[in-house]
Amino acid sequence: MNTASALQTAAWFLPGWGLGRGPLVPALAGSGWQLLDLPGTQAPVPTHFDAAVEALLAALPTRCHLGGWSLGALLALAAAARAPERIVSLTLVAATPSFLQRPDWPHGLSHVELEAFAAGVAKMGSQALPRFIHNFCRGDAAARAAARALGQQATPPAQAVLDAGLAWLGQADLRHAVASIACPTTLIHGAADPLMPLAAAHWLADHLPKARLIVLPGKAHAPFAPDPVLFLEVLPRP
Repeated sequence: MNTASALQTAAWFLPGWGLGRGPLVPALAGSGWQLLDLPGTQAPVPTHFDAAVEALLAALPTRCHLGGWSLGALLALAAAARAPERIVSLTLVAATPSFLQRPDWPHGLSHVELEAFAAGVAKMGSQALPRFIHNFCRGDAAARAAARALGQQATPPAQAVLDAGLAWLGQADLRHAVASIACPTTLIHGAADPLMPLAAAHWLADHLPKARLIVLPGKAHAPFAPDPVLFLEVLPRP
């Protein structure tokens, strides 16, 4: 394969906030996707979402398929909006254009809730993760098993990355940027996701020019846990 073809078919997948690559390792095994750490994990930590997107683009090849889960999906979406000529396709798991509620956007967490959670993380660090995992698995048909698997697989990043990631979630609002994303986009969403409401995924499916939405019944925010079989059936192969 020549260099140009290799860049064309490279496929990178970003994890969500707080848990690192670990939970996605079994979910992506043999799929053709390679895992990429969140910006700042192995370098200076960007303090603003826009800087995190620039750091992500600097780490990616010239052209690639790009995917992500949760915060990783938000970053992937922003990268495609900022550099559409570089992203061949998007695969977004548990995605939203805005994590926070806004005057015209009810499908998110309130500022008060995010600030309270960030204060807890600043005080407790990764010790706050078990409760976070438990909360976002609510509604999953296998909630206990999913939470247990995610807790065992988690590889939490440094405190600075935890704090910065929460700041990025509060800063990002991509609703006015998605119309410029022309690449094919696959949205995979748990029907019972309590953290990124299904309504947010439907909004993305309606506003992204080339999107298809796959809703997994009985799944919450981590639709690949505890058993990734169903998830792997619908995950695009780059």
